[in-house]
Amino acid sequence: MVDMLLVAHLVIAAIWLGSMSYSLTVVQPKVDRFFLDEEQREEFLVLLAHGNRWKVVGLVAALVLSGIALAVLVTPWYAVSVVLYGIAASIFWHVSWRHWPARIFAVVEELASYRRRLRILASCMVVLVGVAFVFALGLTVVRP
Repeated sequence: MVDMLLVAHLVIAAIWLGSMSYSLTVVQPKVDRFFLDEEQREEFLVLLAHGNRWKVVGLVAALVLSGIALAVLVTPWYAVSVVLYGIAASIFWHVSWRHWPARIFAVVEELASYRRRLRILASCMVVLVGVAFVFALGLTVVRP
């Protein structure tokens, strides 16, 4: 039972980390090169982002709940990962419920600034989730 929980926790973390990393390092740069017009680029990015918020919320909820369970069942050190995932989730909340709504109503001249801010925030999330994942993986590997 605990082994399945460990695997599920790590797989969920890998999915979140992988999807954010792919978007940041592959999708975003290619979209920038493909769409030279700011408004078309923004329209496409909104289309890509539409409907993903609640999928990520589900991933984060499963990740935090499984991390708490591991902290209780295996070692309290898993709580370190849960805290890091929680910080990343708070950045995600800001991006989803503050940044994107403001960005949708931004004028064309503001869009480049919003994209830069999003890349900074996304990079922070990638680092936080990456460190949390490596930490949880390390705990899993060294567990008795």
